[in-house]
Amino acid sequence: MTEEEKRLEANAKRQAYWQRWGPYLSERQWGTVREDYSPDGDSWNYFPHDHARSRAYRWGEDGIAGFCDRHQHICFALALWNEKDPILKERLFGLTNGEGNHGEDVKECYYYLDATPTSSYLKYLYKYPQAAFPYDHLVAENGKRTRLQPEYELVDTGVFAENRYFDIFVEYAKASVEDILIRITAWNRGPEPARLHLLPTLWFRNRWAWGENYDPPQVARVEGPPGTALVELAEYHYGKRWLLIEGAPELLFTENETNMERLFGQKSRTPYVKDAFDRYIVHGERAAVNPALKGTKAAAHFAAPIAPGASWTICLRLMDTNPATNRNAAREFFGPAFGEMFDLRRKEADEFYAKRAGPGMSDDARLVQRQAFAGLLWDKQSYHYDVGRWLRGDPTQPKPDVRRLKGRNHDWFNLHNADIISMPDKWEYPWYAAWDLAFHCVTMALIDPHYAKNQLILFLREWYMHPSGKLPAYEYNFSDVNPPVHAWAALRVYKIAGRIHGKPDRNFLERVFHKLLINFTWWVNRKDPDGMNVFQGGFLGLDNIGIFDRSKPLGPGNYIEQSDATSWMAMFCLDMLAIALELARENPAYEDVASKFFEHFVYIAQAMNNIGGSGIGLWNEQDGFYYDVMNIGDSEHIAMKVRSMVGLVPLFAVQTFEPEDIAPMKHFTKRMHWFLDHHSDVAEHVDMSRHTEHGARLLLTLANRQKLERIYRYVADEDEFLSPCGVRALSKFHAAHPFMLTLDGMSSAVDYEPAESTSDLFGGNSNWRGPVWFPPNFLLIESMQRVHHYYGDDFKVEFPARSGKQLNLWDAAGDISCRLARIFLRRDGRRPVHGNVALFQDDPFWRDLILFYEYFNGENGAGLGASHQTGWTALVAKLIEQSGEGK
Repeated sequence: MTEEEKRLEANAKRQAYWQRWGPYLSERQWGTVREDYSPDGDSWNYFPHDHARSRAYRWGEDGIAGFCDRHQHICFALALWNEKDPILKERLFGLTNGEGNHGEDVKECYYYLDATPTSSYLKYLYKYPQAAFPYDHLVAENGKRTRLQPEYELVDTGVFAENRYFDIFVEYAKASVEDILIRITAWNRGPEPARLHLLPTLWFRNRWAWGENYDPPQVARVEGPPGTALVELAEYHYGKRWLLIEGAPELLFTENETNMERLFGQKSRTPYVKDAFDRYIVHGERAAVNPALKGTKAAAHFAAPIAPGASWTICLRLMDTNPATNRNAAREFFGPAFGEMFDLRRKEADEFYAKRAGPGMSDDARLVQRQAFAGLLWDKQSYHYDVGRWLRGDPTQPKPDVRRLKGRNHDWFNLHNADIISMPDKWEYPWYAAWDLAFHCVTMALIDPHYAKNQLILFLREWYMHPSGKLPAYEYNFSDVNPPVHAWAALRVYKIAGRIHGKPDRNFLERVFHKLLINFTWWVNRKDPDGMNVFQGGFLGLDNIGIFDRSKPLGPGNYIEQSDATSWMAMFCLDMLAIALELARENPAYEDVASKFFEHFVYIAQAMNNIGGSGIGLWNEQDGFYYDVMNIGDSEHIAMKVRSMVGLVPLFAVQTFEPEDIAPMKHFTKRMHWFLDHHSDVAEHVDMSRHTEHGARLLLTLANRQKLERIYRYVADEDEFLSPCGVRALSKFHAAHPFMLTLDGMSSAVDYEPAESTSDLFGGNSNWRGPVWFPPNFLLIESMQRVHHYYGDDFKVEFPARSGKQLNLWDAAGDISCRLARIFLRRDGRRPVHGNVALFQDDPFWRDLILFYEYFNGENGAGLGASHQTGWTALVAKLIEQSGEGK
């Protein structure tokens, strides 16, 4: 075992709490639903960026390169000032949904460079302009732009011209569980000397001002050893901690309390408030900080000029032992051993990740994979949200408007979250999303299987899952419906973890299975309104993919039979079947449940082609594709002929079983054969024509072989779905042939849009009408591999279409995987993800810094949407591991 693996094992066994501290601080708490107490749910305007420096948060904290304990009692982050900015830079800036021409968007340049699962080593880079940060200019210019224009980014403002910026690296290294080394290094990349103020800041999350019986914590200056500054923390949960700082910085103290005078024209609870350091440093208000050198927020103020091409480093150490009496502390804690600990932890990180790199992997692919893992780990967040308390309000605060009791999330009183959770993106999406999390866990299982399993279990616990069995979608509307991929993720994580640890964790699989039975029942009871095994679900995470907003009613008697909702449920059935058969290896009682899911899958598969025996299906024989069907009352049924990911989701519903796996299941096989004998019409979804020396193999597939062959032709066609960088979410066919529909005198259309959305459907901050998204591509690759596992070389497709080249499905899936990986890989001096930004492509200080965007241009692979979505886009690390990088 590597040293990092030993730490992970000790943490899992609760022998040493290596994951107590980590990068669990959000990058945006303002503008979130949790902080919104408005009557109309206008979260962006209720708590805007302008309030963030002055107003205490209720449910969490944010900061730059932040670090905190798992409960987020004690927080640490970096603040900066370049002597030009109008405010102290304490948090990342971005546009609200209404300000951006494509929705909310962070307008900063920062990168997650490295991380280990235990946070034994972390590295973060923030690029800080030396000119005044263009806050107002970014808002104004984006406000002028339409949805047809690209976003106006920080690099477009010219603030990085002539390299007039600082590269600020923040590193953490754990000497032990409670001895945390912090190193901040600032490089002047510009041609002239430039002054910089660095304020490493430590504070407590405000948990005492809301009417709960908490003893307020305190941080205060105490006498430190020679050559250092020392502050002492006292907090009821953790007791005492000490932050030792090399050198003699100016120590500043205040309270993490709201500046009521500035925001509301009322008297503050204390004369020392949250924005004190901004007022002291930037505006020269000497009385803003506490002369008693104590409070609930503290900073060490360093300021110095940095010569061109030179660097400046400051060092700190957060400990649970008091160094005050050690006269040699400066040398012992900050001498050569300090740097050596960073070297050691970085070396151990190299050894840990070397085991996860495939054979023959290039250095560039290793770099991409390493930064993908880093982003996944940095996107962990200590998330707090008690919906009941939030709806009722706090006794020390004004009583919330009674309309909130019937508003957003009002029926989620059971939801009480206080956990470390993997976020999609800690600025743009600093809240969990149920189906995103499933994909996070699959990649996370490669590096921390224990954490991945616990995340999946967590969302099935009583304080997350609704009593009805529904999983919470995301805080903007917990009742929205995401694709049911939790069972798929649990099975994948189970297999990955078993491979890594050398033994299966059946207890984990059994725990999730029982709770997923409840979730499956919720789907059947709530989303199959007619009991015909054809499901609805709304937008199902695919935002604007439909011609209508699929989450809203279409008028009395009108509704949509959804191809993707029904296919997701077929996939859910097959995953539950596979789990049940796995558990039946040791407990035959699960065979009965396996039979239930086998039969339910077949009923769904039949209904896709013949709803309730009506002759109406979601398969279009003429086109050879699955479409949603709109029902206008009971008389008119319209196939909405949009060739999109909606019609590819049926490909995901496929499973294969080996004879040696199912033959011992006597009750299951007996029932299966009886069912097939008495339902001869289901044979197209159940194939047992392939044999091995052990007997007949079993293939269960929503689309039979003839349908698969026809759909794969679209997948393999570069004029349809296949792009240079993966499979598009909507066919390029619609560029010249938009689908149009007129209903009640209103015409709507869907056409091919390979980049940002040109409409404001679902907020306009994402687009499923042409770009490439990693999650469905990942599922498509897996499903093709399964079909190949059954048919082998007997099933080939012309790939790409009209190339004359026949590939089996395994090789075709590998080709798609490599196309996805090449979005990030440097080929001929360019990374497609960087698009046409010359600075990112060519500059040596930028070109190897990877951003893992939310989705990618369907023509050229340029990154789009949320820029730090190393949640699900971290799947590229898994793809590189399993399929390599291609030629």
